[in-house]
Amino acid sequence: MTTGTYWQAIDRFRAVVRTDPNRVAVRYADGVDPDGLPAYRHLTYRELDLWSETIAERLAATGVGTGTRTIVLVLPSPELYAIMFGLMKLGAVPVVIDPGMGVRKMLRCLRAVDAEAFIGIPQAHALRVLFPRSFRTVHTAVTVGKRWFWRGESLRAWGRTPTGPVPPSRPATEDDLLLIAFTTGSTGPAKAVRMTHGNLAATVDQVHMARGEVTPEASLITLPLVGVLDLLLGSRCVLPPLIPSKVGATDPAHVVDAIQKFGVRTMFACPAVLIPLLEHLRAHPATLTSLESIYSGGAPVPDWCIAGLREVLDEDVQVVAGYGSTEALPMSTIESRELLDGLVERAHRGEGTCIGRPSYQLQARVVAITDNPIPTMARAEELAGELETTRGIGELVVAGPNVSTSYHWPEQANAQGKIVDGDRIWHRTGDLAWIDEQGRIWFCGRKSQRVVTVDGPMFTVQVEQVFNTVAGVARTALVGVGPRGAQRPVLCVEMKPGADPDIVEPALRAHGTQFEITRTIADFLVHPSFPVDIRHNAKIGRERLALWAAERLGTDA
Repeated sequence: MTTGTYWQAIDRFRAVVRTDPNRVAVRYADGVDPDGLPAYRHLTYRELDLWSETIAERLAATGVGTGTRTIVLVLPSPELYAIMFGLMKLGAVPVVIDPGMGVRKMLRCLRAVDAEAFIGIPQAHALRVLFPRSFRTVHTAVTVGKRWFWRGESLRAWGRTPTGPVPPSRPATEDDLLLIAFTTGSTGPAKAVRMTHGNLAATVDQVHMARGEVTPEASLITLPLVGVLDLLLGSRCVLPPLIPSKVGATDPAHVVDAIQKFGVRTMFACPAVLIPLLEHLRAHPATLTSLESIYSGGAPVPDWCIAGLREVLDEDVQVVAGYGSTEALPMSTIESRELLDGLVERAHRGEGTCIGRPSYQLQARVVAITDNPIPTMARAEELAGELETTRGIGELVVAGPNVSTSYHWPEQANAQGKIVDGDRIWHRTGDLAWIDEQGRIWFCGRKSQRVVTVDGPMFTVQVEQVFNTVAGVARTALVGVGPRGAQRPVLCVEMKPGADPDIVEPALRAHGTQFEITRTIADFLVHPSFPVDIRHNAKIGRERLALWAAERLGTDA
């Protein structure tokens, strides 16, 4: 049980405030400097602490307290972090959702959590006013920015200095609910993930371990949650200009500028940020002497991008490919030197993508592929024989202190996504993988996106890694057309600029005949630009591509 505060991680934050109150907590873009680059302002840990205390004090006056579910729809900003820490100091439960999933899906998700408080930018409040049924339980509304045509509290009007102490909250156990975070819904229905105090404390420890227990110093942040973790580790967080729903549009020149200007030591970014960064550094070489590590996540980063970053960065920079999800972050990591030491060639032969060994204190195994619930690990053992029919490839399941053990909504997601093993709960990732003799995980694709033909199952990432090496190909996506069990495998192809489809397609066909797992593919369709997920702009929307392919081939999806 924690003492003195409501949750363990706040002690980390307050320790930084006590020992180094003037340390920069957040640097954020605000305007443009004379050179046309972003101008920055900053907030110290002491200022962030006082601001979050003010927010907690004012929210408490409106009735927000321990356990109050509070929707937070705020752009990446110092306001976001002040709000998150203010809520957590109160013991309120932030509800974090990705607005990029679309209005209809978002409203359905928000309606399901029965939130009592709502903190958001004006556009978010406009939805609250226009669709009141989805916010029927909300009694406290706070606008971040200018109020338009509604009443309620204003974050700006509250100021940043508290008038008194934050009302005390009861201590929490590691199993108490800390926050609710929605998955993006990019590869299935969005789910509300319950994260406990213990989950977040373990996640902070795992991130620290992944960095070799080295203080992050200055970190460049392109995913808001990573900023929370880094602040708990005492980092100076740098927020470059970006649009959360279009992180791929982030200007790589701004990323380079921020690294150089603030001595960024480590950064987290998805492939949609790293690929343009690589292209920019090739065209405009720059010295990034402070940078020690890059961590990728959100989707598999192409091996050619990892190799390219090694070429343009200092030799001692670590380039780490990470794997995780809303339910468990991180699950595994692998450093570029190991990946490029023969593992990429194995991926190109159809073995999948090596995503490294399980993270600190996390256990991983595979179970037989099924769309049905697996209520207990005993049932999983009964199905284990089926792994022989899938070449040892099964669904990856994980357990550990950072792994969420339940969903807040929908209730049926718990039956589908969790396995009971005595007093331990395993999370079904929905990803297909196999584990080699060295304990490394090889990712083969999403379970929901597997293609089941009359000859057996085909796994997306395994197949695509074979074809992605063909000259002129930017990326590929395997989809199935027709009823499962008799699906027709189709390879959708996104071309590199200037590539000639009349040359690339025959090359793809010839290359596919060289590997057993790709020989049955006869249909190759060129697509102008693959649909991708909102949060990371990197996960391919294969479900949408399957519908497009069926239409092109004149058959049912």
